[in-house]
Amino acid sequence: MSAELQMSSVVDETSDFPYRAISRSAIVSTILAIFAAPGLLAAFLPLLGLSVVGMAAALVSLRSISRFPDEFSGKGLAMTGLMLNALLLVGGSAMHTYIYLTEVPEGYTRVQFYDLQQDSDGPDRPTEKAIAIHNQDVFLKGYIHPSSGSGLLKHFILVPDLGTCCFGGQPKSSDMIEITLGGGQSTKAGLTKKKLAGKFLVTPSAQQVTDFDNNVFYRMRVDQVK
Repeated sequence: MSAELQMSSVVDETSDFPYRAISRSAIVSTILAIFAAPGLLAAFLPLLGLSVVGMAAALVSLRSISRFPDEFSGKGLAMTGLMLNALLLVGGSAMHTYIYLTEVPEGYTRVQFYDLQQDSDGPDRPTEKAIAIHNQDVFLKGYIHPSSGSGLLKHFILVPDLGTCCFGGQPKSSDMIEITLGGGQSTKAGLTKKKLAGKFLVTPSAQQVTDFDNNVFYRMRVDQVK
């Protein structure tokens, strides 16, 4: 076979099987689905937002592949990314909504920790909301401050967030609740959010707690902890 015939054969094969790049958006969509998956856990709920970006990336990829079929491939990958992100967004949102609607035990009232906190530039004293729920059965969430100890705890200080818990130094008085678990209960120290149900108390005068510079206004006798 002559050189000209060989060259013609190569050109024909290249024309029959042109190279097409895999759509980057399709790859990004699949990767975002992987990173969004931990959002199914309550501690990483904000990560579910990545699934919205992942769906958008998948749609961009499908549009590009449709417009330029000779230049881009990866339709199957884009469809996979789209479906995974959609399942994570819809399924994860539904699951967290169900948990939120059913997590408060009967007879307890949900209280948000921020209702107990004073503004950063305001006086550090009990809020009106805190005084209003004094001696009531409430349900709230928070984190165990590391200064409370390690292992299984029956008595600890609860703070509103990981910033206050680990990186905020000494929390303000209105950022702390002294927790006492009843009924022989204990809970493991760590950085996971705790769900507590019990009687909330506002002390007439702030009291000192070991290892904390600021006094404590709030106390809670807990019936249930998760």
